[in-house]
Formats: sequence, C-alpha cells, structure tokens
Amino acid sequence: MRAAAGGFLVLPWPGGGEPEADSPAERSGLLLRGGAALGVTLLCLVLLRRWIAGGVCRCPVRLDGKTVLITGANTGIGKETSRDLARRGARVVMACRDLTRAERAAEEIRRSTGNGNVVIRHLDLASLYSVRQFAKDFLASEERLDILINNAGVMMCPRWMTEDGFETQLAVNHLGHFLLTNLLLPKLKSSAPSRVVTVSSIAHRGGQIDFDDLFFSRRPYSALTSYRQSKLANVLFSRELAHRLKGSGVSSFSLHPGVIRTELGRHVHSWFPLLGALLSAPSLLLMKTPTQGCQTSVYCAVTPGLQERSGCYFSDCEEKDVAPEGQDDVVAMKLWEVSARLVGLTDAD
Repeated sequence: MRAAAGGFLVLPWPGGGEPEADSPAERSGLLLRGGAALGVTLLCLVLLRRWIAGGVCRCPVRLDGKTVLITGANTGIGKETSRDLARRGARVVMACRDLTRAERAAEEIRRSTGNGNVVIRHLDLASLYSVRQFAKDFLASEERLDILINNAGVMMCPRWMTEDGFETQLAVNHLGHFLLTNLLLPKLKSSAPSRVVTVSSIAHRGGQIDFDDLFFSRRPYSALTSYRQSKLANVLFSRELAHRLKGSGVSSFSLHPGVIRTELGRHVHSWFPLLGALLSAPSLLLMKTPTQGCQTSVYCAVTPGLQERSGCYFSDCEEKDVAPEGQDDVVAMKLWEVSARLVGLTDAD
C-alpha cells in the first residue's frame, strides 16, 4: 500500500505485482465465445423474422382475362396485392382517394410486372356519393368483376365525422365497403365464380357493435373501441354476405393480414405515444412488410376450391377460428339491416 498524490491510497493488485495481460489462448477463447453468442443471436433473429412473416401464398394460379378491383391500392398491402395479381395477368383496377399517389403506384406496378392493364379510379369511401358514382361508372365501363378486395381502411384516427354524418372509422372500414359491395353485386354475379375478400383484423376480438350509439354520439370516443367495432363489422358483414349469396357463385372471405409496417398505424402515435415509440423502434423485426402482409389477401383471392369455405376467416394463409363475437348470426343480420338503412340501400339498388 502506498500513498498517491492528493492523499488517495493505492491498493496492491490481488496476488501482488501488476495485472498480467491476457494470453493469446485466452483472447482466442473470448473471441470464439463472442462469435458463438453473435451467431446464436443472428439465428434467433432470422427465425423470429420467419415466424413473424407468416404464411406465403404459393398458389401459381394465373388470372388472365380476369378483372380485380382493390380499394386503398396505392400504398401498403393494397399496393402489394395489386402487384401480385397484376403479375398473374389480371386487369387490376386500383380504387383510391388520392389519384396522384395512385398513378405513381400504378406506373410502378406496370413497370415491375410488365402488365400494362393496371388502371386507377377515384373512390372516397368516406363519401356515399363517391361510392355510388364509382359503382355507377364501374358497372357501365367494365365487362366483368371476378375479385373484389375490400382493403382500404383507417386505424384509430381522431373522432372525425364524414359528410354523411358517420364516424370515420365505421364509415370507411365498413359502411363504404358495404355499399360498394352491394352496388357491384350484379357484376360479381354475372362473372361468377367470383369472390369478395374483406380485410379485417385480429382486433375484431373484443369488439362490440353498439347499435344504440354506433358513432359515439353519447359515449366518450375511444379510437381503439371504434376500430374494434369496425373490424368486427367487417367479419360480420363477410359472414352475412356469404349466407345471402349462397348458391350464387359469389364467395365471401374475411381475414387478418398481420401487424404490418404501413401508414395505417400513423394515428397510434398520437393516441398512445409510448406504444407508438415501442412500435417504431423494433418495427423492422416485429412487423411484417407489406409484401408479407398481402399474402392472405392473395390466398383468399386465388386459391382454388376455397369457395367451399365461404364466410370463413383467414390468417397467415390458413383458415382460423373467428372470435365468438364474430360468429353471432343474429348480430350479423341486424348489422346488415342497420347498415342498409344508413347508406340508403334499397331493393332498386
């Protein structure tokens, strides 16, 4: 023990003398252990990514001569669904609200697939007028409709009201698609066998259709509760549609695409900042890419023989059990009747 400058005591190294440098063998062993740990970590990350990626649609079916309509097709899984079906030779109609972004996406898809038969049309699902105008133009100009994919949606936005007086999430996610599908049924039936694919979410679990206050006029608005209600409405609509179209040659499916890195979750950050931060940081590892996220939509659109499972719910390219609240046929029928009244759907339509 000796005194150091400033009055501090310097204690001797245990065992006496100065610390010895690691031997080459010790350094080599340390590097091997570190390399092994890094290798195991990377392997775990690869396996985690494969698990998160989920199922892949490996069906080789071609769609030459078929017409596909996809809502919300200019970004996210809608864009990648459009790309996949265009690559199969289909005429793809991209129904979008923003035509500038839609044309950019369509041109990219034309170039990447070599399919020039990719077109855009304006559709604002928050406006019943826009939906009716779109359907009128589509019926007048298109010869057939083989696959309708109700893909567009909003997620956990503030309590915005549409021009028709509807809360936005229920209006866009359910009511707009409900009216669109019904208006296009004549073309779907004349093109049978045909399919309607509705993109829902696992968030339908725990959802509830509050028929006494669908638009949060009396209860406090909850973005999550509203989103769940709209996604449950998707499942119930798809189920009731299958019942009503039995024997018509038109099949109906709903699905959960997975948790995906798209613009859809942009409002989560404002409602739940901590959750938004958590989702942003590990998103490269814990979320699907849009290409991975579109696989179940494509699966439901093209897989042969799936019409026997009309009305069912899918995830990761497999049929899955829908939540109990999504199996209530009484609620599904009532939702259909209420929705028809809200959007002004009549027998004449």
